[in-house]
Amino acid sequence: MRTYQWIIASAVAMALAGCGADEISSAGAGGNITINNPPPAQNPDPGPDPDPDPVLVTPAAGCPTIAASTPLNDAGTIEGPTGEYRVCDLPPVINASTTLPRIPGLLYALPDRVDVGTDLGPTFTTGEASVTLTIQPGVVIFAKAGTAWLGVNRGNKIQAVGTATQPIVFTSRDNVLGLATDDSQGQWGGVVLMGRAPITDCRTGLPGSVSCDRQTEGAAQPALYGGVTANDNSGRMSYVQIRYSGYALAANTELQSLTLEGVGSATQIDHIQMHNSSDDGFENFGGTPSMRHLVITGADDDSIDLDFGYKGTIQYVIAVQKASGSPDSIIELDSTNSNETQVPRTHAKIANFTFVHRNPATANTAAWLLRGGADATLVNGVMTTPMACLRLNGANILATDPTIDKLGPPEFHSVGLTCGTAVTVDGSGVPAAQAAALFTSPGTNNNTTLSSTLTGVFVNGANEAAMTATDPKSEDALFDTTTYVGAVRDANDTWYAGWTCNSATASFGDTSTACTTLPSLVE
Repeated sequence: MRTYQWIIASAVAMALAGCGADEISSAGAGGNITINNPPPAQNPDPGPDPDPDPVLVTPAAGCPTIAASTPLNDAGTIEGPTGEYRVCDLPPVINASTTLPRIPGLLYALPDRVDVGTDLGPTFTTGEASVTLTIQPGVVIFAKAGTAWLGVNRGNKIQAVGTATQPIVFTSRDNVLGLATDDSQGQWGGVVLMGRAPITDCRTGLPGSVSCDRQTEGAAQPALYGGVTANDNSGRMSYVQIRYSGYALAANTELQSLTLEGVGSATQIDHIQMHNSSDDGFENFGGTPSMRHLVITGADDDSIDLDFGYKGTIQYVIAVQKASGSPDSIIELDSTNSNETQVPRTHAKIANFTFVHRNPATANTAAWLLRGGADATLVNGVMTTPMACLRLNGANILATDPTIDKLGPPEFHSVGLTCGTAVTVDGSGVPAAQAAALFTSPGTNNNTTLSSTLTGVFVNGANEAAMTATDPKSEDALFDTTTYVGAVRDANDTWYAGWTCNSATASFGDTSTACTTLPSLVE
């Protein structure tokens, strides 16, 4: 298989200037766009070893048969700089376990909201009609409209398992057409997993109970989550890219690239890139999933948002924000509201992270905002930001109260900060001096004056390598033991390469392709 990167401004200009081809409405481009790609120009022969012209994709002959009672709809073809593709629309509800095979020259499409199964309620029932959507490595699924999103309902599963060389890609129509840029965002909804694990801030019922549920933000029709099954299983997502998401389904209710709602600990989430979401990179609304090897690039709100009683471990995280737009905090922990005493209490446990925060003035006034009386344990991390690193909001963030599942003040171990200001004064009751004293407690191995030597944006340099690490397992048995701070130990540590995509925000090496183009579907 060959991989190509060739989205260039001239190709886009030709596409916009063309005429006479099929009209294609693109949610992220503000209207109908006429695409008329001319035949590819032939390179003049400069000598014995000319660069070959890229091989353009040609459309598959038709759509495959799937097990769901509603078949795929053959929606014709779509053409962009990488070639022409057969488009196979997914049905509104996938009502039987189904596999989407990778077929050269074929893209699957979300015409609007697509549900995996129907909501099977907060508890398992013998004989329930559970549905699993399996997506093969290398499959590309694009959204035809801004309102399009994929929802995996309670009691159902997704098995989206790519590989390091053939990631699964969820993206927008503009990305297919070659119109997406390094600044594109919010062109479709995103991927939402709804589970049966405990949550708080209920729509109905008591917090953490079987009757406690919530509605997915912005969903016009019911999309419920919540229950009492801490080890609930919503399936697996591995080696997956989610690009250009975050469309506002309703006022102030954007989806993220990846939204985990009441998802249980038996769900496997690893090797996921969330690129250019107009909201958060990912948000966990309660639940108990543990997550590994995450890459968040260009989120226009928070990179990580955790609330509604989330309890889980997150390890090996690269988060890089843009300097432009309106990116907010790298971490926003819990919400400040009247439900702060509810249990289960959010406890963010994050280890081996590298956070690059570039916005000099965020709405949250700091790169990390910890609030809502939540608990937090951060281990083996580094962060750079031009503004304040840490804001502790509300005196209850420091409290210890076992009766409401409050373990105590946030804990930081082997964390290095390169900041404009290490902490910021908060008007809700945690003075800067008190927050600084907490962070620099004896024996924590923290450094508020780390001089960053990161290379290639996120790879440890000499000063990061010199920091004393803490064994994350001493904080939670679910963590891996590591002997270094940061997400990427050194230049030989390349867990991020190949399955990610490159942009102006961050490059992940020659084996990763550009976010603004599609992976090759020629073979």
